[in-house]
Amino acid sequence: MANTKITVNPNGSLKIEGDFEIVDNQGNVYGLQGRTTLGLCRCGQSKNKPFCDGSHRGNFEHEAIAFDLPPKKV
Repeated sequence: MANTKITVNPNGSLKIEGDFEIVDNQGNVYGLQGRTTLGLCRCGQSKNKPFCDGSHRGNFEHEAIAFDLPPKKV
């Protein structure tokens, strides 16, 4: 699979770009109709979950700033 990039947008969605598929917890594949870029909801307000529909505008605040996770537990 080619590289996939996920961008955490400030006050908004997770933008996913590249070669990917999205499945539900049963393994059923969402029909993305050839899209290689889309937004995933992270505010919980979208009426089209798991996809972003813009409902977060003015109702969701999170300044996305990268940080390092603690070391992985073995």
